[in-house]
Amino acid sequence: MLLEPAAATWFFIAMLPVAIWVAWSDLATMKIPNKAVLATMAVYTVVGLLVLPLAVWAWQWLHFAIILVLGFLLTVGGVMGAGDAKFAAAAAPFIVAADSINVIALLGICTLFGFISHRLARVSPLRKLAPHWESWERTKQFPMGYPLALTLLSYLALAAIGY
Repeated sequence: MLLEPAAATWFFIAMLPVAIWVAWSDLATMKIPNKAVLATMAVYTVVGLLVLPLAVWAWQWLHFAIILVLGFLLTVGGVMGAGDAKFAAAAAPFIVAADSINVIALLGICTLFGFISHRLARVSPLRKLAPHWESWERTKQFPMGYPLALTLLSYLALAAIGY
């Protein structure tokens, strides 16, 4: 990972509650609140200004624009939900461009883990802990906020330990 460990550590600490909020909301309601997306952008804005060189911080915003356009196209095409696209765009500035391939692989792993763990929890006694989650009832949709948040946190954690 090319993100500096110190920067990744601060981003991880600041994003942990937001990422939990995103995953929990999407599991519970199949929606990612716009406030969570804005909180993600606020974390990058504030923490990024403190831990990244100004030029790097500014250029990373290009990732937001690129992923927002791609997410819009995928949403229009019915491939992903609008909340997922907005959160992915908000999370994109945290990712160093040179780490993109690694993050795509990490997203694949987190999506597989998220899908399997969600489907297993849905048919296990764990379901009783959150019996009214909307995601339990959806068979043709999956709450991608869960693996997207997990991917961002995993990337930041790996970068924080210098991997």
